[in-house]
Order: sequence, then C-alpha cells, then structure tokens
Amino acid sequence: MIEDDPAVREGLELALPRHGHSVRAVESGEQGLERLRADLPDVVVLDLMLPGIDGFEVCRRIRAAGEVPIIMLTARGDDMDVVAGLEAGADDYVVKPVQPRVLDARIRAVLRRIGRDQAELERHGDLTVDRAGLVVSLRGEPVNLAPTELRLLLELSGTPGRVHSRQQLLESVWEHGYFGDSRLVDACVQRLRAKIEDDSAAPVYVQTVRGFGYRFGPV
Repeated sequence: MIEDDPAVREGLELALPRHGHSVRAVESGEQGLERLRADLPDVVVLDLMLPGIDGFEVCRRIRAAGEVPIIMLTARGDDMDVVAGLEAGADDYVVKPVQPRVLDARIRAVLRRIGRDQAELERHGDLTVDRAGLVVSLRGEPVNLAPTELRLLLELSGTPGRVHSRQQLLESVWEHGYFGDSRLVDACVQRLRAKIEDDSAAPVYVQTVRGFGYRFGPV
C-alpha cells in the first residue's frame, strides 16, 4: 500500500489483516517503487495524490515493469483523476473515505479475476489465447497484459460475435454491481486495443457496437 495520509495508512494497516491480508505500507511513491523491487505483492493499493512522484507516474512505472493488479484510491468526485488513473494502467479504484470492507471486496475481486482460467488454446486470426496458461500472443510474440485487460479479453473472446453491454462487463470482469462505473470498461478497452490491434482506430478483435457495448470479432 502506497498512501501518504498517516490516518488512512495506519487505519488500513490495522483493518486489512482482519480480513486476511498481509499489508506492507509506505508513504511515498519513491518508497513504494523501492519496496516493489524487494517484495512481490499480489496487489498494489495506490493513492493518487502523493508527494514527490505522484500516483499516476507510480502507476505507469509499475505497469511498465509488470502486471501486478493496481487499485487506486481517489477523492470523491475527481472524475478526471479516475480517468487518468485508469489510462495509466490501474485495474480498479476505491473512493475515499475508504471503507475497509469495500477495499477488501475489491482486492478479492481483482485477485479472483487473475485466478480464473479454462483449459483451452484458442486462435483468432493472428491472436492466440491460452486460457489455461493465461498467455496471449500476437503472431507468435507474447503480449503483456495487465490482469484486468486479460480478464476482459478472456470474457469477450469466449463468445466471439456476442455483444456485451458495459454493465454486463462490469459485473463479469470487475464484479461490480448496479453502481459500477462504465469508464472502467472504456479505459480498459483502450489499453487492450493498444496492445493487440494493428490499428486501434479500426479494431479487428475488440469492436465497438455503438449504443450497446463491445464484442470480440468474429475474426
């Protein structure tokens, strides 16, 4: 956990272990990046408003270095911060003041996403999806996807040609209920397209169905 507010940091350090989590907390982006070189966390909880290196840059550096899930903490109503954080590579977000039960649920949801698989190797044009190994390759070259990007691809590619609404994707990929934020879906689609499409403006794999949502192919 990277959080500069001592009240929030210490409160979550006490509360999250009661939900079964082991927490390592630091107060700055610099300390967080240094800790990540030594530890191998299952998930990073990242405050966006940090002294020194801000949370957006920390998020970008974490994502460039690997695929650990990132849940960002954001102030209520900061829509631009939410969008920027998602575009930087965050998988989910929680609005402050943080309720430990809510954060626990989001942590468990993001960890469940990366743990699901199906024992199948699928080929869609130049794209290969190994559901058992959770490996995606394009023209034989591995594609590094963040956990939520991978889960979104698995969900869409499982039923080529079927249209999924944003709400359906929120429920199946993010495990959010009625109040889920559709911007999570749109930002993740943009990041996924940048990695698997030759031309993100004319996608072949993850296609937009205007007024309805997204579908995979068919290729």
